Amino acid sequence: MRAYRWYPVILAVFVTTLIISNIIAVKLFSIFGLTLPAAVILFPVAYIFGDVLTEVYGYARARQAIWIGFGCNLLAVIAIWVGGLLPADAHWNASVYANPNEASLAYQAILGYSPRLLLASFVAYLVGEFLNSFVLAKLKVATHGRMLWVRTIASTLVGQGADSAIFISIAFIGTLPGGVLGPTILHQWLFKSSYEALATPLTYVVVNALKRAEGEDYFDQQTDFNPVRF
Repeated sequence: MRAYRWYPVILAVFVTTLIISNIIAVKLFSIFGLTLPAAVILFPVAYIFGDVLTEVYGYARARQAIWIGFGCNLLAVIAIWVGGLLPADAHWNASVYANPNEASLAYQAILGYSPRLLLASFVAYLVGEFLNSFVLAKLKVATHGRMLWVRTIASTLVGQGADSAIFISIAFIGTLPGGVLGPTILHQWLFKSSYEALATPLTYVVVNALKRAEGEDYFDQQTDFNPVRF
């Protein structure tokens, strides 16, 4: 594979947005009658940069970034979990909490993950990102590199749809009423897809600038799309 000047920067932004999104996802907020996790303000950016990676560098480089993101997120989860196991110092947050046990509970409430949520997050991420990259790469060949907006929006609808359906289903089935589960999936899918669609002009700017800077505009005409091939 070629060495690219800006690939590490795009990769770093992709991984950073992914990890931050998973950390802030614990907070729920309400807007226009919709209840959404705080991660929706940043997580679609990971999909935007996933589009950029596939459009400029090709599916193989995007696949590499997806697995690196998965590994870095797993490392963050393990570090947070180990940090939660460490005994709390008596002076930690003494001005806020009456005793260190309360501070530890607050730490777990904000940063801790249940095994079910972790499974939902990891599976949804892998399926959604790989579908997003696959659809975009295939459409680029089919459209001969034209109509970037069609490729980014179509791939987002597929990837974000799978991500939302898998995450909400695994994380909340059995805890949310059946009449709530479907609308929750739909709301997340529409919100995140609309977010990325509105960011299409920015995607054009970044993609075109990178293509000129890197001298690359990869077409996946003979690519092995096996997601676990390294």
